[in-house]
Amino acid sequence: MKHTPNVPQFVTAVKPVEAGRGLEALFKPRSIAIVGASEDVTKIGGRPLQFLLKYGYAGSIYPINRKAEQVQSLKAYASVADLPEAPELAVVAVPPASVPQAVRECAARGVRAAVVLSAGFSEMGEEGSRLQDEIGQVARSTGMRVVGPNCLGAIGVPDKSIATFSVALESSFPEPGPVGIVSQSGNLGSYTLRLAAERGVGISRMLTTGNECDVDIADAIASLASDPGTTVILCCMETCRNGAKLQQAMAMARDAGKPLVVLKVGVSEAGSEAAASHTGALACSDAVFDAVLRNGGAIRVPSIEQLLEVGHALSVIGPDQAPRGNKVAVLTASGGFGVLLADAASAQGLVLPKLAKATQERILSVVPFAAPSNPVDMTAQVSSRPEVLARILAAVADDPSCDALILQSANAFHVPRLREVFLSALEQVRKDHTSRLIILCARAPQDVRARLNAMGFPTVEGIDAACATLAALVRFGARQQARQPAPAIVRAPLHAQAFATEASAKSALAEAGLPVLKECVVQSREEALAAARDIGFPLVLKIVSPDIAHKTEVGGVVVGVRSEGQLVDDYEGLLARVAQKAPQARITGVLVARMANSGAELILGTKKDPIFGPMVMVGLGGIFAEILKDVALSPAPVDEAQATAMLRSLKAFALLDGARGRPKADVQAAARAIAALSRFAARHADDVVEIDINPLVVLDEGEGAFALDALLVPELPEKAKS
Repeated sequence: MKHTPNVPQFVTAVKPVEAGRGLEALFKPRSIAIVGASEDVTKIGGRPLQFLLKYGYAGSIYPINRKAEQVQSLKAYASVADLPEAPELAVVAVPPASVPQAVRECAARGVRAAVVLSAGFSEMGEEGSRLQDEIGQVARSTGMRVVGPNCLGAIGVPDKSIATFSVALESSFPEPGPVGIVSQSGNLGSYTLRLAAERGVGISRMLTTGNECDVDIADAIASLASDPGTTVILCCMETCRNGAKLQQAMAMARDAGKPLVVLKVGVSEAGSEAAASHTGALACSDAVFDAVLRNGGAIRVPSIEQLLEVGHALSVIGPDQAPRGNKVAVLTASGGFGVLLADAASAQGLVLPKLAKATQERILSVVPFAAPSNPVDMTAQVSSRPEVLARILAAVADDPSCDALILQSANAFHVPRLREVFLSALEQVRKDHTSRLIILCARAPQDVRARLNAMGFPTVEGIDAACATLAALVRFGARQQARQPAPAIVRAPLHAQAFATEASAKSALAEAGLPVLKECVVQSREEALAAARDIGFPLVLKIVSPDIAHKTEVGGVVVGVRSEGQLVDDYEGLLARVAQKAPQARITGVLVARMANSGAELILGTKKDPIFGPMVMVGLGGIFAEILKDVALSPAPVDEAQATAMLRSLKAFALLDGARGRPKADVQAAARAIAALSRFAARHADDVVEIDINPLVVLDEGEGAFALDALLVPELPEKAKS
């Protein structure tokens, strides 16, 4: 009888990644050089200089042009070496073949950061990639931060630091404010900036990263997380080059209490391929991205319009006022609008609870023929009796059964008489309920919207948009409440023996805390009998061979062995079938294992993502995982609370929770197993590329959960991968 030997554990710490280093020179430079400055303001080298002069940048501006003595009324210099001082920021707008030399000259002169606006690099093929690699090497060897190439640059709004040629600045400059914008796509970032200006949203900084030879989207997020003038971060993301750094940047934003709202493009297969083509980077599975963003506390939105609406709402209310639950009260002056809002809210996962009896009585005391339940139909009386709105709003705002309110108005803010009624009522409610979240679903002129925002009322046009915005705020509030420090993990090598067989895999996993039933590997009929007496019946027999991946296909599994006589027959029969169907396979023994009681079956596993590392997955077995795609995914490691949340997110969780008279499954034991597996995967990420536990049988509540089968897939050496 042979037991798998203990696996030695040698730990090595994972070196932390630094995100956002050295980017202050992009946003608060005391001096800026324009390399490739042009007199022609329609050219890329002309527009940044024009904008700096037009909008009153207070620092020193140095045009670099080898052929001109003066550019746009400023003294020009032949090179950065000729400047009277080392500029803190350089904007590079020269042909791609000249960019590496220009960047080297900037670094040699002591420039702290450079923005390369020029295109024609990795997005154009092999020669462009070579030029881009040269630029990146300069950044790595000198410490000068380089944004781009092929980017739209950066803006520090309060300091009027402009390193962009964006047409969004041609007519006006953004108002300063608390919202920062980062984007890999220049046009997406620029469009978001323009939409924000139209909505009256104040901007702190904008940074577009382009091809990311040095500064990437994680650096951009981290820089805004550490900026005292930014309270909300809007991010347009196509892909990720450094998963650890992105996760660190998200943690920085979360620790700083700054909401990160992300529009991740490339959801479809076609979109993902387009994103990879556009940025010259690998495209990662959208399901993995979704899990990473959720785990990092980011709010993911599906459109640029929602990106702006959610970011604007958070800047108006402040992150601390995000709702802590999904219960909403809806108030309208029309039953039809109430029904539309109720439908839209329900579609977003919001709940409309019935208001308290006392609340309903207060509403009816104001308007006896109102509909007071929820949605609240205040009727047209709100337009003829100004006090109606204030009293009903106050009654609903006092009701503790709701986490937020949506007040809908189709026309009031465009009618001067009604506008004052609504503004007066809202002003009174805000005085009496300083922290109550009330979203206005309404259209309003710009000046009125500014007044409402100043009072702390986000104003969203459109019923679906208002409900989607509130749902995003609810997700943010829930994640703030669920904040937990990530489990500390140190890397360790895994002994090669663990990969050999199911038995050795389960032994290694058991040492890491994954529950398995009592079992052992035997080499003879006599050892099998001895094992049976030790373990107890009923039993399962399985062939043990490094050459047989699917044991059932060769008759290598027997279940329901209930006596010693049956054991002898089944043992001999199993070996005979395997010898006939897999004559070349190396047989190292037979696994004798306790047979599990019946229970719910889960599939559980991990897979190493090339960007984000090990991801842990769980789903109900059978058709729920394979056909319905009902699985939950998270970066490893997770703790038991996160594992429980993963289980509860499954569509079929009711089957574990006692649906239709079923006994409740031991969800707590399943969560412990998920957490243990995730820690194992994170600890051995250098050696293990995939783990399959199929099934994990979950017994009735209080009786545990057990891995019945396990497979460890080793990481291939680099030579084998190629």
